[in-house]
Amino acid sequence: MEKIKPLSLEGIKTVSLKERSSKVSVNQFGRKYTRGATVSEFLDGLPQILGAQDLRDVIDRTTHAKEEGKTVLVGMGAHVIKVGLAPFIIQLMEEGVISGIALNGAGAIHDVEVALEGKTSEEVGAELDEGTFGMAEETATFINNGVVEGTNNGRGLGECLGGKILRDKLPNRHTSILAQGAKLRIPITVHVAIGTDIVHLHPSFNPSAWGEATHLDFRQFCALVAILEGGVYLNIGSAVILPEIFLKALTLVRNKGYVIDHFTTVNMDFIRHYRPLINVVDRPTRRGGKGFNLVGHHEIMIPLLAAGILERLREPRKEKKFF
Repeated sequence: MEKIKPLSLEGIKTVSLKERSSKVSVNQFGRKYTRGATVSEFLDGLPQILGAQDLRDVIDRTTHAKEEGKTVLVGMGAHVIKVGLAPFIIQLMEEGVISGIALNGAGAIHDVEVALEGKTSEEVGAELDEGTFGMAEETATFINNGVVEGTNNGRGLGECLGGKILRDKLPNRHTSILAQGAKLRIPITVHVAIGTDIVHLHPSFNPSAWGEATHLDFRQFCALVAILEGGVYLNIGSAVILPEIFLKALTLVRNKGYVIDHFTTVNMDFIRHYRPLINVVDRPTRRGGKGFNLVGHHEIMIPLLAAGILERLREPRKEKKFF
């Protein structure tokens, strides 16, 4: 076989840069930071490209939904509470931005532990070696007793626990999303898979009460999804449970004849997961909505998102059309 010669570059066809289509222009570049700038000015100075533009779009869509009286629903994993973000979530509740919150079981546990003792999150590896992981007596007793008490009065999991935190006047109830939901009359639902949470390991656990309460919360969540047209659904830090809950709720309300076609979905996490991308960002918005995926640490992204929304709400209202 003859030796192959390097391909000659003679005679190649070129195009003009001036005429060539380009995906990025200098008009989209970020602006230099100005000392003393407001959060809105800082956000407006970010590049109009990829994640920065998506963040602004999510802020604008959430602000618009609030101003139009539409539903802003949040599905939230436990990590959001573990990294100290409850005050930001509660502020958005107090400002009337958030219409409802769905937690997984671990989220409710961390919320209750903070309300009880002002601390949460154990060293799982070390405790697992000793067989003491998840064995905190106060956590299990408070939660399991609260669920039984609440279901006897026809309440779902979120209402059971939020109401008990308030009634028992737990010392850190002001930082509890569950308690503030009960106080502000904002629905907080809790969705569990039995066997996944530490309180299920204790003799005080009543599976029939838990099953009844979490099913009632699912129906409450469905009622919120049923009024999501024109609104926003944010999935923050839940990789499996809440994306699945949301997808099932959406098909149920559409089955019953509710029109939920034009709305915004957002997934926020520090890595990309398959299920939230498919079940939150992609599939639900095919009929006229729009989905966003914002990747970043919750402890940075959530305060930035909250600050952006609250700043936008202070500005003169702008007429925008998203759908």
